[in-house]
Amino acid sequence: MNNDQNTMNAFNVPNPPQNRLPEPALLILYDGVCGLCDRTVQFLLAVDGTATFKFAPLQSEIAAQVYQRHFRKKPLEFESIIFVKDYRTSREIILEKSDAAIEILIILGGYWRLLGIAGKFVPRMIRDRVYDWIAKNRYRWFGKFDQCRLPSPETRDRFLN
Repeated sequence: MNNDQNTMNAFNVPNPPQNRLPEPALLILYDGVCGLCDRTVQFLLAVDGTATFKFAPLQSEIAAQVYQRHFRKKPLEFESIIFVKDYRTSREIILEKSDAAIEILIILGGYWRLLGIAGKFVPRMIRDRVYDWIAKNRYRWFGKFDQCRLPSPETRDRFLN
């Protein structure tokens, strides 16, 4: 039996669509109009051969829902990448700033994992100050888009919303 939207399973209940997000998932929320953030997402798409990560811009409804569950601020009030581990489960965990970047590197594996582990030895206060400095200057250094870029047809299934 195939798993498309129009088939029924053994319990006579429609099967979920194939592009449905598997749970638990690893979700990266990023500034969709930031040149640096866009380049980071493109890099992750290129090196994440197992399609481990899903993505959504901070400007999306997905981000608004995550923020409503975890923060008192609106997504656009943050200057940080947000990494959501176990997205849409009771174990959902939020990491931001350098903690998010380090965890993403560790999950990527290989040499990136080693870089992430090495990053944990730098005190968070120092890591986050460097992160904040880059975040403060990211539009000036890397540019800003008028709107979120659309993903390519090859990577569209990796983006939520």
